[in-house]
Amino acid sequence: MGIMTISVNDEAEKLFRKLASAKYGKRKGALGEAVEEAIGLWAEKEKKNAVAKAMELLEKGHNSGGLLYKSRDELHER
Repeated sequence: MGIMTISVNDEAEKLFRKLASAKYGKRKGALGEAVEEAIGLWAEKEKKNAVAKAMELLEKGHNSGGLLYKSRDELHER
């Protein structure tokens, strides 16, 4: 289990604590569960965005070398 020390603005903290206690209660570990869920949801969203962006680049024919080829035959015309 990892330990994170973070700083957030007061408004965000108050809102997060209020929502976390509404969902998980005020028991020990509830805030940690809420943070874990929030991080997981954020990470999944970012992963989906990265995959969508990669697929978009692939559909456009983009590659890391900066050269664009429409067909395999163009590679052999040199």
